[in-house]
Order: sequence, then structure tokens, then C-alpha cells
Amino acid sequence: MTQIAVFIAITAGIGLLTWWRVRGATGRSENSNREYFLAGGGLSWVFVAGSITLTNLSTDQLVGMNGNQMALLAWWELSAVAGLLILARVFLPIYYRYECTTTTELLEKRYNNPHIRATIAALFLLGNILIYLPIMLYTGSLFLQSMFDLQLPLLLIAGGLAAVGAAYAVFGGLRAVAVSDTYSGVGLLLLSLVIVYLALDAIAFDFSGIPAERLTLIGDSDSPIPWHTLLTGMIFIQIFYWSTNQTITQRAMAAPSVREAQTGVLVAAAIRLLIVPVIVVIPGICAYKLYGDVGDAAYGRLVGDVLPDWLSGTFAAMMAAAVLTSFNSALNSSAALYVCDLHEQYINRRSSVHAMNVIITLVFVFTAVALVPVYQGADSIINLVQQLNGLLSMPILSAFITGLAFSNVDARAVIISVVLGTGLYAVFTFVWTPLHYIHLMFITLWSCVALALLLNRYMFGRQARFGWLEATPASRDPAR
Repeated sequence: MTQIAVFIAITAGIGLLTWWRVRGATGRSENSNREYFLAGGGLSWVFVAGSITLTNLSTDQLVGMNGNQMALLAWWELSAVAGLLILARVFLPIYYRYECTTTTELLEKRYNNPHIRATIAALFLLGNILIYLPIMLYTGSLFLQSMFDLQLPLLLIAGGLAAVGAAYAVFGGLRAVAVSDTYSGVGLLLLSLVIVYLALDAIAFDFSGIPAERLTLIGDSDSPIPWHTLLTGMIFIQIFYWSTNQTITQRAMAAPSVREAQTGVLVAAAIRLLIVPVIVVIPGICAYKLYGDVGDAAYGRLVGDVLPDWLSGTFAAMMAAAVLTSFNSALNSSAALYVCDLHEQYINRRSSVHAMNVIITLVFVFTAVALVPVYQGADSIINLVQQLNGLLSMPILSAFITGLAFSNVDARAVIISVVLGTGLYAVFTFVWTPLHYIHLMFITLWSCVALALLLNRYMFGRQARFGWLEATPASRDPAR
């Protein structure tokens, strides 16, 4: 009872603090899209950093990475630092220059074509609805179930998390999401570090007996991250996730200036470098010594054993908040993509943003909850996420690279290459897998770029010109 009481009190407290911070803020911006989806451009660097950190850091990281029970998974977080630096120094100035609400708006302005914006937005939405949202609910529900030993169906727990997360996204927009992210993030990071210490103490700071392959940072060809993948696809996975993915970049695009946004991103990079790798691998390794190979149940079981009841209730509240903030962040960005890139473009430009946000959010929530059982049989949820991510990430990234690095490219050539690239990676994933999937993502990316340029030349009769951000008809007037 102590755990549950503390859990409820802290969860309610975060909600009240968020309401107090954002009360009266909604409606400040005359542009309702900008208010709902970019917080009226009013996020300070503190909330940019906090929201980016906790939007990414959720149970799919803490549960999934610790579930691998090996140090090697730290490479996802270490390489993410490079992705954040590229966002800050390369992509953010471009998004602010073109005054984008969504990342896909940049594509419309670079190619002077709204259909490529809609195509890429649809792919982002498919990824969010079919992969990210249900996995966030699954891992969060699994953690709470294992930590509290709840005798409740996983689907019921997921439904409760989804309902609360949707409330933030519907009633508060990005402003409420970012504020709750930051408040929750401080508590989650501090308690995660406490768990690292307690986990080490539980094994008497002694790693003897743990197989060497679980302690090394140099993976062989049979490991989840072979060392040579760091030289091919890994950096492009990070560029996609941190620099073009609406769920992440939306936070950085919501600051009052590009300098404020860059400060927030750089602080998020520092947190990622100094804190996150430790909290996503060490508890899992300690759990291996304590329990053996227990997979994705490792983190919840460890936390339940090493924390006292009153503190485990606090941590459960922080973890639930992490799930909620990641979930409602993905919901908010998905609603932004649908409303700005699809509904207003093709259905009704004058629709009420609030009404559309409510309707589409509820549709996304019910779909995500229904898909939770699909992921229950996964051997490693984090590896599955990264592998499925390749179906969309590299084709999407190819559209950004082609549009920014070349001018005079027909959008139809890029759309075709993106669709065929998705099919190519599907073949690599489900039919023929000659190399590690990270290498195959690298191959897919550059195959898409090459195909777009070939189609542009031989199908549409246009000669692409190389030149980073060289002026095109779409970029001469970046105004909305």
C-alpha cells in the first residue's frame, strides 16, 4: 500500500505542477498550430533540454537496454551525442531559417512540392502508430507489472497509461508535455543513478563471474552491435532520430530563437553523454549476476528488490511519468504531422486545430493500445525497435539528404525512391538478410539517394546540382 500511495501522490503532484506552470499560457500565440504544436515558440532552453531527454528516455530504453544485460548497448546512447550535435549545428539553423512547424515542411519548401511532405509525414505516422506508441505502452506496462507484481492484464495497465498520456496531449499541447517532461526527468535521472549505486552494492561492486562478452564495448559480428556497424549505419540512425524525427525535433523547434534551441540541445547532449549510458546498462549487468539471463524483466525485478517500499513507489511514479511523457510527446507530434501535413493540405485548411487534435489523438491511442499484444513475444524489445525502425528511417532520411545536398531534383523521383527503399529494407528484414541490419540500413539509405538522382535524370529529365542548401524555387522565399 505504501508503494501505491506514494505512486499516486507523486503522479498527481507532477500533474498539478505542470498545470500550475502552463495555466493561462494556451492561446498566447495567434497561430493555433504554433500554439498547440510548438508551444507558441516559448520553450526556454531548460524545457527544450528536459523534454528532449525524457521524450527519448523511457521504459523502452531503461527496460529494453537493461534487458540486454550487456555494456555494448551503451553505444546507442554514446552515438546519440553525435546525433544531437548534428541537430544543434546543422539542422536547427535550417528549420528556423525556413520557419518550419514540422520537419516535413522543410521538404515541401526545398522541393516546392506538398506531396513529398505528405508522403514523408504518412511514413512518420505509420512508424509512430504501429511501432513507437504501442512499444512505449508495452514496456511501461511490463515494468509496472513486474515491479509491483500486479495481477492485472498487461492490456489493462497499458490502457490506463494511454488515457493519462492522451490527456496531456489533448488539453495542454506541447507546452504541457515539455513542462511535465522536465519535472519528471529530474526525478527520473536522480533515482536512476540511485538504482545504479544500489545495483552495484547488491553485487558488492564485483563483476567477477559475468561473461566477458557482457562487459565489453567492442562487439563481435554475432553481437547486437558489431564494432564495424559504428562505421556505417549507426551515425545515420542517429541523424534520422535526432535531426529529422518530428517527435524529437519538435521540442527544439519550439524555442524563441535558434540560439536558445541550440543551448537546450547541447545540454541534452551533455546529459546523454554523462548520465544515460550508465543507467541503461549497469543495472542490467548487475541483474545478470543476481538472476541470470532474465531479459526485459531484469530492470523491473532489480528495482523491486533493491529499493525500499517508499522509494520504489517514488521511482515507479517517475517511470510512469517517463512513459506518459514519451507517449504524449509521440501523440502530440503525430497530431502535428496529421493536422499540418495531411488534413490541412488535403481535407480542410480551416478546421479547428483543437477539435482535430482531440479526434486524431483518440484514434491513435486506441490503435496503440490494441497493438500492445503484438510486441509481448519479442526476445529483445530494443533490438526489435531498431530493426523495425529501418523500414522507415533510412528512406525518410534519404529525402532530407537529397533535398539539402542537391537542387533541381523532382519530388516525384524522391517519392518513388522512398517507397522502393522501404520495400528494399523490408526484403532485407523479412526475406534475405546478408549482413547485420545496421549495415543494411546504410545500404538502404544510399541506394535511395542514388535511385532518386537516377530517376530525376533519366525519368524526369532534370540534372541535379550538388550544393548544400543551394537556392531553389522552394527556398528563395522561406516565409510561411
